[in-house]
Amino acid sequence: MHMRRLFLFLIVLAFLPHALVGQNTAHGVKVVVIDAGHGGSDPGACYGSVCEKEVTLKVALALGKFIEEGMPGVQVVYTRKTDKSLAASKIDDLQARANVANKAGGDLFISIHCNAADKAPTARGAETLVMGESTKEQSYNSRALYENNRDDLIDMSDARTAAIVRAYIQNLQFTYGEFSMALARCMQNNYIGIGRHSRGVRPQLLRVLYATDMPCVLTEIGFLSNDQERAYLRSEKGQNEIARALYKSVKDYSSYVLNARRAEGGQSKPATSKTTTTTQKPTTGPTSKPASGSTQKPTASGASAKPAAGTTKTSAGSTRKPAAGATGATEKPVRYVVQLLACSKPIPLTGPEFKGYRGRVREYTAEPPYRYKYGVYESATRQEAQQHLSEVRRSFPDAFVVRCRDGRIVK
Repeated sequence: MHMRRLFLFLIVLAFLPHALVGQNTAHGVKVVVIDAGHGGSDPGACYGSVCEKEVTLKVALALGKFIEEGMPGVQVVYTRKTDKSLAASKIDDLQARANVANKAGGDLFISIHCNAADKAPTARGAETLVMGESTKEQSYNSRALYENNRDDLIDMSDARTAAIVRAYIQNLQFTYGEFSMALARCMQNNYIGIGRHSRGVRPQLLRVLYATDMPCVLTEIGFLSNDQERAYLRSEKGQNEIARALYKSVKDYSSYVLNARRAEGGQSKPATSKTTTTTQKPTTGPTSKPASGSTQKPTASGASAKPAAGTTKTSAGSTRKPAAGATGATEKPVRYVVQLLACSKPIPLTGPEFKGYRGRVREYTAEPPYRYKYGVYESATRQEAQQHLSEVRRSFPDAFVVRCRDGRIVK
């Protein structure tokens, strides 16, 4: 009898590793950071004894539990699990949330908030925000932007701050932008799936997204100023439905990333992914001249950079063949340049915006809205341009390498 038990034990032991491997399904993300908006002394929007900080925390914890149970092997990191703020000031609190995500090496950052509209009590629905500048924000002056004391928004009234932020937004197309948009669309689709009104995906200049080094979104799950939505958001049923919709969105996004990897030949991580440097960024506060603060941002060296859960671009430097029937003249080869700024209007090449590079900068054209881009150290290879990047970033922290051809920036 003893030998029989030993034999059965050995059989179970032999098959156990295979069973465990089968349970650990491959995922497109490894670390998901969940941010419950507001907290502590900052209650967020409050209506009818319901405060935003309480709703967002309950939804965040429920979402994390769904991920932990339904996506084994994926680590969940919370910016807060209790009713607390992360710093004394709003600006520092938002930066601290981003710091938690960056330190954790997150592949995904989801910030959960509730909406409110005092002047439109019937406003309803859920929307998801990605880092970017809306048409309305482009037309705002600093007074209009901050008339409601929106410390969570970036002040674009200072020309240097605006140039840096807009250059970063342009760089998103090569790094995290398409992945953030993919997640945002997944969220809106799943909101519709549970019967919620979708307000769509839109860009906004949010500090917490700007400082976060990974695909990231901020989702507004509903309006506390709407009596019906407030009742839904405070109910356990409503909170669980929203958390489950967000969980399905994470799973949908994970599948999207896995499919993108397969399309690019099964590469799990590009050589440049998750490689960050501590660079000087403006705190972009409501003052006219921003102070510098240290935040992590992606190295994002042109088209080769991708998020940890993303894919690499095809090899850079190739030239396009002339179209059939062409006269035989070939296009000029692709070259590489360190981009400093991107603007909608031309800037004099000797202007003070270029600091020590005045007179050495070259103007390039690009697609609107930022038709004019300015760079230095145009080179034959990416590696050659990359060698100058550290030097340039001492003056322009968000400089990065882009492709150009015959005076135009190209993808």
